[in-house]
Amino acid sequence: MPELPEVEALAHHLREHAVGKTVFRVDVSSLSVLKTATPPWTELHGREVTGVGRFGKHLDLVAGDLHLVVHLARAGWLRWSDALSPTPLKPGKGPISLRVHLDAAAGPGFDLTEAGTKKGLAVWIVRDPEKEVASIARLGPDALSLDRTGLEKLFAGRTERLKTALTDQSLLAGIGNAYSDEIMHMAKLSPYATTGKLSEGALDGLSEAIREVLTSAVTRSVGQSAARLKGEKRSGLRVHARTGLPCPVCGDTIREISFADKSFQYCPTCQTGGKPLADRRMSRLLK
Repeated sequence: MPELPEVEALAHHLREHAVGKTVFRVDVSSLSVLKTATPPWTELHGREVTGVGRFGKHLDLVAGDLHLVVHLARAGWLRWSDALSPTPLKPGKGPISLRVHLDAAAGPGFDLTEAGTKKGLAVWIVRDPEKEVASIARLGPDALSLDRTGLEKLFAGRTERLKTALTDQSLLAGIGNAYSDEIMHMAKLSPYATTGKLSEGALDGLSEAIREVLTSAVTRSVGQSAARLKGEKRSGLRVHARTGLPCPVCGDTIREISFADKSFQYCPTCQTGGKPLADRRMSRLLK
């Protein structure tokens, strides 16, 4: 799933390549991705792209007083082209859900694509994203906006596990499954640590890890072409999706906790005092 660094890199790419161009045409192949009916997507036609922003994991393309807001979900992606095909998309055919032509039918622009059968890609056309897009309205503070004091206030009195808190967008916006694993590993904290009971030292380390992991990922990602961002993300991961491989810090074997539709990884030596966490799902399968 694209997280804060990848969405920021996509926003940077669009700022460089789309801002100043005019929306010539928007093709919609999958009506299910559109979460708003008014104004219609045709209202974007003829408008100049005036800016590109980000709300957590949401991408925001600004065209005058309208916003094309995109959430890529788990399997969505943005694919840029310097010369799009002018042929209109066929409804329901292929992975392309929506296409934005800029300047001309065969000019530059981008496709919004989604792989797999589990669909989550979402697009809104609104005038005020912070009021009209529910998933933006309920976002917590951006993960890169919080300092150490802000993080302590955010976690005060909370009882959920650290892994849950870091990936809860209504609490802290922008961090997903992959970077939360990386942050906890750098901070040497257990995914099962209770947020409201973190020590002063643990909060210091966590705050530093959030900033270091995310800013490093943004630095690696910004300037890369959209096609290379997924590979760039994978290359920078030290524990996430590395089950069974040695920890690059201590050499212990990276372990995994599995759930119905996702998993997370951690290093026992670095994060849990050398003790593997109980994987209840795997335990049930082995009975």
